[in-house]
Amino acid sequence: MAMMRLRREDPRVVGSFRLHRRLGAGGMGVVYLGSDRKGQRVALKVIRPDLAEDQEFRSRFAREVSAARRIRGGCTARLVAADLETDRPWFATQYVPGPSLHDKVAEEGALCAAEVASIGAALSEGLVAVHEAGVVHRDLKPSNILLSPKGPRIIDFGIAWATGSSTLTHVGTAVGSPGFLAPEQVRGAAVTPATDVFSLGATLAYASTGDSPFGHGSSEVMLYRVVHEEPQLHSVPDALAPLVRACLAKDPEERPSTLQLSLRLKEIAAREAQDLGDVRPPAPRAAEPDRPTGSLIDTYPGRQRAGYAERPRGRRRPVDSSPGTPVPRGTVPPSRGGPPRGGRDGGPSRTGAPRPTPTSRGGRPAPRGGTGRTRPRPTATGRRPANPRLLRQRLFVFVVVTLLVALGIAAAQGCQGPARGLGGDGHGVRAQQDHARVHAPEPSYG
Repeated sequence: MAMMRLRREDPRVVGSFRLHRRLGAGGMGVVYLGSDRKGQRVALKVIRPDLAEDQEFRSRFAREVSAARRIRGGCTARLVAADLETDRPWFATQYVPGPSLHDKVAEEGALCAAEVASIGAALSEGLVAVHEAGVVHRDLKPSNILLSPKGPRIIDFGIAWATGSSTLTHVGTAVGSPGFLAPEQVRGAAVTPATDVFSLGATLAYASTGDSPFGHGSSEVMLYRVVHEEPQLHSVPDALAPLVRACLAKDPEERPSTLQLSLRLKEIAAREAQDLGDVRPPAPRAAEPDRPTGSLIDTYPGRQRAGYAERPRGRRRPVDSSPGTPVPRGTVPPSRGGPPRGGRDGGPSRTGAPRPTPTSRGGRPAPRGGTGRTRPRPTATGRRPANPRLLRQRLFVFVVVTLLVALGIAAAQGCQGPARGLGGDGHGVRAQQDHARVHAPEPSYG
């Protein structure tokens, strides 16, 4: 509730209460924030100086005090003290912290169906206590409803009607707020508890839409619409529209009672609150396999599937791209222009988040491939730096192969060497055989 500083003409002490701030002003008087000697805060209402001599206003003020005394329950602000015989009559009620329903809707907009139904149920229950005390409020509207932490409170019984009292109004006049008055009030007919039901229906419509169900205009236009035209409830939630329309019936006999209204609004509030609680984000699919949750994979799920789900089992493993870490043989390093190092294949990301263990199809850990020998990570140019160990291995293989080839050639030459040594060029044996046949003696035949 907005508070203002005290003005020069405002009193500083009233009765036993010290005044601190202005809470508001109305047609009958000014309301102040005060406190007693014990520190209890009160809302203290003082009749205006120019009306203090008017007997009709003094009677109306006394009726408000009487109504506050007769009502029992937590639906209204409890009466603390009053003085009706002083030059400026006043009374003090318990201070209710919290904004009015009018201010809340003006600042935050229309309320949801569950909240409107909850407020309406509490107000209906409060009106039951008010009507049981023989009091009709006659001016129930959003600005006369305070939303305290313990629930809504009905205030300002300045024009309330109590059993056995006169109306203090003339026939054909209406006292109240246009747009929230019941048709019988406009016509000057007798008021009943159904009158407050009509005002409550208009109040619930305002809370649901942020506007009066009878629109805007001068007092005469508004009063005419209340009596002769139907309310505009197009923006009222479907869960509340039928009940609000019943409250705004022209005939008081067709309106629900406050007890029926309280029970029905409690049911709507519970159902709407349950519907709001059932709205949850969709659960993940059960058949979806486990997958890494690295920063880049979370951003581009398609790359995750291509980098893990399509890899053959037992052949590849994610490349750890942290500085100085060797790469297992059999892996595929990232190519130029690929994803940034540290966000795809299981190594630490740039944000420092730990990398997940890669998985194969079915959610099982992918087996590690290769022989366990390592090679260095490629450089930024795409070429791997020289690895002394790998160069030594290759040099050793080259030397061994060269020696084996040389030994094979030598062995082949050694097998042909003795033939050349006996005959020089291979004709010596053949010449000796011819010489033996020429010089051999002729056989004798006797």
